Amino acid sequence: MTTLKDLSRHLGLSVTQVSRALNDHDDVSRDTKQRVREAANTLKYQPNIMARRLVTGRSGIVGLIYPGVPDATDSLQFAHFVRGLCSNFTRLGRQFMLHVADDENAELGVYDRLVRSRSIDGFVVLLPGASDARVDFLRKHQICFALHGQTMDTPDYPFYDIDNEAVGYDLTSHLIQRGHQNIAIINGQNTAAFAQRRYQGYARALQDAGLPVRPEFQVGSVMTAEFGLLETVRLFQSGGPKPTAIIAGNMRIAKGIFDATHALGLRVPDDVSLVVHDDCLPDVARTSLPVLLTATIVPFYEAWGPVAEILDGALKGAPLEDTQVIQPHRFEGGRSVRRL
Repeated sequence: MTTLKDLSRHLGLSVTQVSRALNDHDDVSRDTKQRVREAANTLKYQPNIMARRLVTGRSGIVGLIYPGVPDATDSLQFAHFVRGLCSNFTRLGRQFMLHVADDENAELGVYDRLVRSRSIDGFVVLLPGASDARVDFLRKHQICFALHGQTMDTPDYPFYDIDNEAVGYDLTSHLIQRGHQNIAIINGQNTAAFAQRRYQGYARALQDAGLPVRPEFQVGSVMTAEFGLLETVRLFQSGGPKPTAIIAGNMRIAKGIFDATHALGLRVPDDVSLVVHDDCLPDVARTSLPVLLTATIVPFYEAWGPVAEILDGALKGAPLEDTQVIQPHRFEGGRSVRRL
């Protein structure tokens, strides 16, 4: 097993220089840090976690706590996310630990045990609610974390997110510009911050155009094809006004909308227009549906590297503004919107 002394002899540097380079101290030049890291990779050096903890007070380990085993719909996406985080933290010289809690109610208890054990330097936190007990707990105990998303209050913590309000606004505005006034949105869970921000963008676009915001045209839940199917059937079989266009929260919902329109004898875009936010999920490709959808697009997999780098930067004392990233989306037209 390669030790710090082995690296020191190999590089012709002191043990102290090698250690400080590996720990990214400011008094070590960038070139020296690069030399030391390349040698550590070549010689397969692995830091002694206990020794590091004694010297620095940190373990070099970061963690993700997940509330239960993902269901079949999300398991592939979750596996990709964990693999991406693991490889990026390894690249940054940190070890990544996944802990699956028994259920959502047990999640805070896991945080409490790990924080008390001082075995984890920081956490990645996923799927934040509008207000989030995990964020409140980590703030209270001054534990470093990086949030994938944002809560609805002013963020005073590191995060990576997309501009979900802009997503809702841009999709709605695109439909309005093509003459649509009765626009429904089938969204994520109403308690989720990203869904609330998309609702805000949707409502603002309607209000800017002088159009009413109809509560019956706004619905949110777990983002599945079944949910998209059921809500589309409800929209067209209710006694109220029928939408001329629908915004789908993701590609799974969009697939369900296509299934529903087929069952109802409707066609996209002739009878109803459809737009979507596409996370580029591994199970439903935008090109796999009967009509290429107009979409805002931010691949989910693009979050892995930034989330790891944000937490790594926060642990190294980076300024808050350098650890808050909002990724812009791109807009791509399709053949799914009819001009009225």
